[in-house]
Amino acid sequence: MAPAPFGPAAGRDLTPLFDPKSVAVVGASDDPAKYGHAIAAQMLRAPDRRPVHLVNRRGGTVLGRPAATSLAAVGEPVDLVVVSVPGAGFEAAVDEALACGARAIVAITAGFAETGAAGLARQRAVTARVREAGAALVGPNCLGIADNTTELYLASDTFAPGGIALLSQSGNLALELQLRLTPHGAGFSRFVSLGNQADVTLVDLIDDCARHDGTCAIAVYAEDFGDGRAFAEAAAASGKPVVLLTAGRGTASARSAQSHTGALTTSADVVAAACRDAGVHLVATPREMTVVLAALGARNRGAGRRTAVFTDGGGHGAIAADAAESAGLDVPELGTDTQARLRTVLWDQSAVGNPVDLAGMGEQDPGSYAATVGALLATDDVDSVLMTGYFGGYAASTGGLGGGGTALAEGELRAAQDIARDYAGRRKPLVVQSMYPASPSCRVLADAGIPVFGATEDAARALAALTVTDAAGPVGVPPLPEPAAPLTDPGYHSVRALLAAAGVRFPAAREVTDEAELLAAAAEFDGPYVLKALHLLHKSDAGGVALRLPHRAALLTAHREMHARLGAPAYSVEAMADPTDGVELIVGVNRDPRFGPVAMVGLGGVLTETLHDVAFSLAPVPAPRAERLLRGLRTAGLLAGVRGRPAVDVAAAAEAVARITEVAAAHPEIAEIEVNPLLVRPDGALALDARAVLA
Repeated sequence: MAPAPFGPAAGRDLTPLFDPKSVAVVGASDDPAKYGHAIAAQMLRAPDRRPVHLVNRRGGTVLGRPAATSLAAVGEPVDLVVVSVPGAGFEAAVDEALACGARAIVAITAGFAETGAAGLARQRAVTARVREAGAALVGPNCLGIADNTTELYLASDTFAPGGIALLSQSGNLALELQLRLTPHGAGFSRFVSLGNQADVTLVDLIDDCARHDGTCAIAVYAEDFGDGRAFAEAAAASGKPVVLLTAGRGTASARSAQSHTGALTTSADVVAAACRDAGVHLVATPREMTVVLAALGARNRGAGRRTAVFTDGGGHGAIAADAAESAGLDVPELGTDTQARLRTVLWDQSAVGNPVDLAGMGEQDPGSYAATVGALLATDDVDSVLMTGYFGGYAASTGGLGGGGTALAEGELRAAQDIARDYAGRRKPLVVQSMYPASPSCRVLADAGIPVFGATEDAARALAALTVTDAAGPVGVPPLPEPAAPLTDPGYHSVRALLAAAGVRFPAAREVTDEAELLAAAAEFDGPYVLKALHLLHKSDAGGVALRLPHRAALLTAHREMHARLGAPAYSVEAMADPTDGVELIVGVNRDPRFGPVAMVGLGGVLTETLHDVAFSLAPVPAPRAERLLRGLRTAGLLAGVRGRPAVDVAAAAEAVARITEVAAAHPEIAEIEVNPLLVRPDGALALDARAVLA
């Protein structure tokens, strides 16, 4: 992987952490059962890069080197100090490190915030002292750090060098990723065990890795983002691919939610929305993370979903086409010109529609692989190519095929070299799935920067990572607006007024408390009317809404019946909107404790929770992004017009989304706000109901 050409503006300086002038290991030990032994042994792999001091309170020697009894006994300032001592001695070790001029501390010691309130208090106190001294602290409760580019080895394990910075809350996951990445020739620039993130946070590390010349991709395993929105902002600004694996996304973020928006918004939705907005590759397993990281090492990346599937067997082609579509790619039929060109290099029984199938020609002419790949890389009909099947098998085993194995193997190797040369001259992504991914022919492809996998689903996922497959538009996390004057009254008409002041359109409405006010309100605008009982969150469910009341007498009758049944303290009399040719949407914002305001848009009305056709984004949502979210819904065909109905004004709906989410983002005191339904017609958008819940 080549490092990305740009990154964010300068942030916190972590040079003392990753490239210190000197290092001391406090708690260094000859006992292999102690972590201080592993850290000291690793650090001594590069004894000539910088001074390395071993500290053990008993003195003597450790690993054959003299050990100081204390940091003060070292006799010179130490830039970076690793503390691996029992919890009872941790604070004293940190204080001594600061007194000796340490500018960075790696705290292996556990027993702090992860143990409860008392441990959190200790952690906060020691962190305050570190910050007051102008130093940086990684941990506590971490497993160390490593930087292959500066020969800094302060973790118990060795990491193969490469271009990936791994920031992880799991040490075992780091080991698994290393094992999985080795066949792909990928390695690590840095490893940081995040620990409790008492001082140096995930955001600090992403910012620094973005500026690090030796890092070209950032892999993150995090169970606790801390400030999730800051994570998304840092990832979006990094200018380098960020791949995230996280856990615990499946539970509801607010089980006590009082709106449809809150009830439908889960942690998984929030994380996925933040990752999409920030351009982060979100993965579900270590294997998927490996696939995406391996793919990101490819030379060619592209934009567009259209994929050509090329195979030497019908079964492989069909399975690969399904896998590509499952990964978010399209497999369109190739145009007539492209099919005609393919016919010139393939025989009659070959399929050229897409998937493209050699149908046995590879055994007659291995060069047909290269000719076909070249034609697909050259055509404008597709944006990427997925080759799948037996390729690699001829060079992997030369003894079969009636004695012609050697010739086929040599032909396949030449084809691999031709594919590599053609690929180098193009910008179009190419990913290969082979039954023999370790074969000499596939190694030729891999050495040329073409990702090669043994599993079809891995190849399809890799290709999706190399192409733009999301419809949400440009990457970016919208900034939060300045806080507005707080909303103190969450009543229906107060929320309407707040949104109307921001430009959201509503039908005429008046709040009434008795029949005289009801009749006076009805005189202000013509029927048909709507009557709503106020101070009920779900008015429809409680029978608190009466629609299409044709005249004042019907309005009065409905009021008397509703008041006798519900006894609401107030009601709203409204002009009935014309629903003809309209589509009902829902627009809501739920305030997540980690990511801040998160918007939800989708099909609205009484079917919201039944159909669950919704999309999410960090709020505020600019109108262009809102329109893309709306057009990406499963039921988006309703917006475009079906069965003779006209298309509705999606741009007006998107503008309403932008205004609603801007209001929500400017009011941190609002936990949930929702417009449901937002009626979108061919001539505009009208909010028919609104509610808010204060934090």
